[in-house]
Amino acid sequence: MSFRFTAKAGRGMAALTLAAGLAAGVSGCGGGGGDDKKPESPASASRGDGSQPSAQEGQSADPLAELKGPNGLLLDVTSAVRDTGGFVTVSGDLKNDGGKLLTIPAQLSGNETEIIRNGRSFGGATLVDSKGRKRYYVLRDTDGRPLTTTGVSSIKPGETVPVFMQFPAPPAETSQVSFQLPMFAPADITISG
Repeated sequence: MSFRFTAKAGRGMAALTLAAGLAAGVSGCGGGGGDDKKPESPASASRGDGSQPSAQEGQSADPLAELKGPNGLLLDVTSAVRDTGGFVTVSGDLKNDGGKLLTIPAQLSGNETEIIRNGRSFGGATLVDSKGRKRYYVLRDTDGRPLTTTGVSSIKPGETVPVFMQFPAPPAETSQVSFQLPMFAPADITISG
C-alpha cells in the first residue's frame, strides 16, 4: 500500500467521521414544538456597548514580555506553552508602532542556509536556558522549513500580525527561559504547562 493511498484513506475516514458528527448534531438541534418565541441569548447582550473580550475569549490580559525591535517593531509575547509532545510553542503579536510601512528584516529568519532557502520566517528565534546552559533553536519539518509563522514581508502602520515559533521543550523543571529574536531586545519568559 502506498503512502499516498494511506493518506487519502485517512483523510476520507476523517471526513466521514466529521460528516457523521455534524449530521448527528444537526438532527439533535431540530425544533420540536412550534414555539415561535426566541430565547434571549447571553451573547447578544455582550455585543452592544463595545464591551471588551475576556481572557476566556482568546485575549490574554497582559503579555508575558514586550520586545522592542528596529523602526517601531514590537513583539508582544502572549504565551509560551509546553505540550505533551515535547515542544514549546511561543505565540505573540508583531506590531508596527511606527507611522510608515515596515519591511520585516531578513535577519529574523536567521542565518542558516536551510531556513533562508524556505523564505521569510521567524527561524532566527531562540530560547536560552541559562541554568541548563542550553540554547534551543526553532524546530524544522522534514523538508527543512521552520515551524514558525512564514511569509510576513511587511506590516502597515498600526497593524498587528499574530506569530508563533515552535521549539524543543527544555527539561520539565525549567520554566524560566530567555526568548531571543535577532534585532530585538531579549526578554525573560515563563513557560506554562
